[in-house]
Amino acid sequence: MKCLRRIAAVACLFLLVEKSNAQADKVRSIGINLEGYEYAFPVHYITLNIQGEILKEAYIDVKPTHPNGQSVLLLHGKNFNANNWKDVAKRLSNEGFRVIALDQIGFGKSSKPEHIQYSIPLLANNTIALLDSLHIDKVNIVGHSMGGMLATRITLMYPERVNKLILENPIGLEDWRLYEKYLPIEGWYQQELKQTYQTMRSYQEEYYFAHQWKPEYDEPITILAGTALSPDYPRLAWNSAQLYDMIIQQPVCYEFANIKVPTLLIIGQKDKTAVGKALAYQQYKDKLGNYPELGRKTHELIKGSQLVELPGIGHMPHVQDFDGFICPVLKFLK
Repeated sequence: MKCLRRIAAVACLFLLVEKSNAQADKVRSIGINLEGYEYAFPVHYITLNIQGEILKEAYIDVKPTHPNGQSVLLLHGKNFNANNWKDVAKRLSNEGFRVIALDQIGFGKSSKPEHIQYSIPLLANNTIALLDSLHIDKVNIVGHSMGGMLATRITLMYPERVNKLILENPIGLEDWRLYEKYLPIEGWYQQELKQTYQTMRSYQEEYYFAHQWKPEYDEPITILAGTALSPDYPRLAWNSAQLYDMIIQQPVCYEFANIKVPTLLIIGQKDKTAVGKALAYQQYKDKLGNYPELGRKTHELIKGSQLVELPGIGHMPHVQDFDGFICPVLKFLK
C-alpha cells in the first residue's frame, strides 16, 4: 500500500512538472513597460520629475455608475502591478466606490528609472502626487504585501489624507536585518538576472499559495517571465534589486503603534513570505514569515484595529479567496 501511495505521489508530481513546463513554453518576450499587455481598464499616466529623471507613472481610475462619494486606493505588491487588482476594482466600483490603482515607478507600465534612489517615503510622495492630480483629498487605502508597507508609510506621513486603512498580508511586519545576512544590491541584481518562469512560479507556489496552485495564478508570472526575455530586462532587474534593498532596509514594524486611523488586517494563515529568507542565519530560517503570529502582533500594536484571519489561505487572499477577502473589506468600508 505504501508503495502504491509513493507511486501515485511521484505520478502526481510528474504531472505538475509537465503542466508547469507546458506553461513555461507559452512565455513570450514582452517589453519591460508591459507594452502589448492590456489591462482590464484604460491606463492613464502622470509625469513625475524624480532626482533629475522625467518619469511616467501609470494608473487606472475606475469611476462608478452610482457614486457613494468615497474613493479607494489600491497598492500592489513587489511582484505585481495595478492590473492584479482588476476583480477587486470591479467589485468596489459596482458598490459605488471610485477606485484608483497605480503602478509604482519601476513596476508594470510605469517608467523603469536609470539612476534614482528608491525609498518608501519617495513612493508615498509619488502616490500623493497622483491623488493631488486627480483632486482626491481623502481615500481609503488597501495595501497588499509591499503595498501594505507603502500604505502604512502614507498613513504615517499623511494621516489627514487617509479615511480607513486595510492591510492585506503586508510585509515589513518584522525587521529582517536582524535575522539575515546582508546582500548588496549587486547581489540582488545577479539573482534577478537569473529569474525565469520556473523560478518565479516555484517561489510563489511555496510561499504565496502553500502548494495549492491553480491555473489562474499563472498570468502574472507569465507576464513577469516575459519581461525577463526582453533585451531591456537588465534595467528592470536593477530596479527590482534596488526595491529588494529598500524593502529590507526600511521596515515599518516599529511604527504601527503610531497609526490612528481605523485599520483592518486581513491575514492569510498559510503565508510564509519573508524577503531574503534564503539569507537567514540558520537559527532563524524556520521562524521568519510566521504570518499568524505576525498578524496578531500587528493587531495588538495598532490600537482599535480589526483582524480577519483566513485559514488555509496564503499571501494573496484577494486572488486565492476573493469572497473571504472582499466581504470583510466591504463591511469595514461601509
